[in-house]
Amino acid sequence: MTKEKFLKIYANLPEPEREQIIAVVDGKTYSWNVAYNEISNNTLLGKKILKKMEDLGLIWYKEN
Repeated sequence: MTKEKFLKIYANLPEPEREQIIAVVDGKTYSWNVAYNEISNNTLLGKKILKKMEDLGLIWYKEN
């Protein structure tokens, strides 16, 4: 469910915001755009970025 939440958030971001850094994983910084590419392609890095964003409270799942 977290991936779907990320995709909804990303779709509503203004273009300039997508260049902003949102996560640091293994000492490297990643923007919304890079996160989108990695998460969309189900890479290991994408999973790490998604987990980091969830840990930081940037993405959370709320049951209805």
